[in-house]
This record gives sequence, C-alpha cells and structure tokens, in this order.
Amino acid sequence: MERFKKIYSQGNLLHNVLEIWVDTETGVNYVFHRDGNAAGFTALLDKDGKPVVTP
Repeated sequence: MERFKKIYSQGNLLHNVLEIWVDTETGVNYVFHRDGNAAGFTALLDKDGKPVVTP
C-alpha cells in the first residue's frame, strides 16, 4: 500500500505543476507545487490554519 496518494493534478511535467496528495494513514492533505527547478511540499490548511483531513 502506498502511503501517499495523488488526488489532484494540474499543469505539465516540467512547468508549473500543482498537485494535492493525501497521507493514507493520517488523512492529512498536502500541496505540492513545482515551477522549473523550484518545488515545495506542505500541509494544505483550511481558513482557520488547521490541516485539511480527508476521512
């Protein structure tokens, strides 16, 4: 079983990629963004600053 599952993706392979991943053990959602050689992966937060959790 894979721990992280991609549930959303937009953009192309090399430029301006935005993805949402879910940790299948905790349900926490994460955002991955890549633009050229720069990339980041962080928890997706709701309007109150709490992590978005998928049941």
